[in-house]
Amino acid sequence: MTRIDAKFADLKTQGKKAFVAYVMAGDPDYDTSLEVVKGLPGAGVDIIELGLPFSDPMADGPTIQLAGQRALNNGMTLTKTLALATAFRETDNTTPIVMMGYYNPIYSRGVDTFLTDAKAAGIDGLIIVDLPPEEDAELCLPAQAAGLNFIRLATPTTDDKRLPRVLQNTSGFVYYVSITGITGAAEAEAADVAPEVARIKAGTDLPVIVGFGINTPEKSRTIAGVADGTVVGSAIVSLIGADKPVAEVLAFVKTLADGAHSV
Repeated sequence: MTRIDAKFADLKTQGKKAFVAYVMAGDPDYDTSLEVVKGLPGAGVDIIELGLPFSDPMADGPTIQLAGQRALNNGMTLTKTLALATAFRETDNTTPIVMMGYYNPIYSRGVDTFLTDAKAAGIDGLIIVDLPPEEDAELCLPAQAAGLNFIRLATPTTDDKRLPRVLQNTSGFVYYVSITGITGAAEAEAADVAPEVARIKAGTDLPVIVGFGINTPEKSRTIAGVADGTVVGSAIVSLIGADKPVAEVLAFVKTLADGAHSV
C-alpha cells in the first residue's frame, strides 16, 4: 500500500473528501517553494502535487507555464525537485507526493535511475501528461513495479471506447480533467462533472479526483460534493507568482481545503 492508498483509506473512514494542491517545484525559488510545500499539510492538504518544471508544458495555461519558467530561470532541475521532496520528507513521512509533469526530463535521466531516485526521495505517484496508455511499457508499468502509483488523466473527450484503456493500468486515483483545454482556462461546473465522475466510477474502484477550473472555496466544495475530492493548482500558483507572502498563500489554501472537507 502506497501513501496515496493509505491516505484515501483514512479519508474514507473519516467520511471526508480529498483536497489536493498543486505547486510548481522551485517557484519562485527553491527555498520559498520548500517553505510552501512544507506548509501545505498544515493548511489541510491531503495530497501534494509537485510540478516538475519543463520548457514546453503543452497542457498548462499561462499561470503554470510562467511558474515553470520562473523555476527554470532560477536553476530548478529534476535533481533539485527530488531534493526538495527529500527535504520535505525529513519532517513529514505521511503526506503523499505526486510528481506531475512531462516525460522528457525523466527520459533524459533514464527511467530506471529516475524511479530509484524518486522512490528514495519519497515520491509516491506520477502524473505524466504526455504518455498515453499505448506507452505504458515506457514508464507506467516500471513505475508500478517500483512501488509508485501511476495516475492517469481522463477528460471530457475520453469516450466509452477509450475509457477502459485509460483505466487499465491506472493506480492511486483517477484525475478527471473537468474542462476541455489548458489549466486555468475555464471554471468547472458540478452539473457537468457529476455524470462524468459516475461514468468513470462505473469502470474502476479507484477514487476519482477532479481538477482544472477550481479556484474558490465554494467551487472546491461543490466539485468535492460530486467526486472523491478536488485539485487546485492555478489559483494557488497565481498567488505565488504575485509574490504573496507564504503565510498568505497557505491561508488561501486552507480556505480551499476547508471547502472540500465541508461535504
